[in-house]
Amino acid sequence: MSEAASRRVVLQPSTIEVIFAWFQRVIAGYCLLFGILYWIRLIGVYPGQLWRFDLMPVHWQVAAVVLAVFFPFAAAGLWMLASWGPVIWFICAVTECVMYAGFPDLFGRRPLIVASHLAVALLYIVFRVVIWIQKRQARR
Repeated sequence: MSEAASRRVVLQPSTIEVIFAWFQRVIAGYCLLFGILYWIRLIGVYPGQLWRFDLMPVHWQVAAVVLAVFFPFAAAGLWMLASWGPVIWFICAVTECVMYAGFPDLFGRRPLIVASHLAVALLYIVFRVVIWIQKRQARR
């Protein structure tokens, strides 16, 4: 065996990195679902109150348009494991948290959505810290 071949290192993702990749893909599925739900609201498929763009108040029009575009974009980034995917998801999560927790008189109160975004953010941080610790220990 040559010296170059013996020094070749095969980089395999750790178990936590594989789990983190699947975590991001599950969140991508939820982002796609939320994006579809906002698009349903925009095009008026669902026959509910304020479920048509032209009947919505301006604050709902702005929020629905932004989230209908950003959620599928975040889903694509998360699914591809791109570095910008979590950033776009974070923008969507903060937007919904501000909507439902900061302005409940305008958008209604949805504590489950706010809690789920906070739980996903916490899990994301835990994954990143554990991966960072593993890589730091591997360098020693």
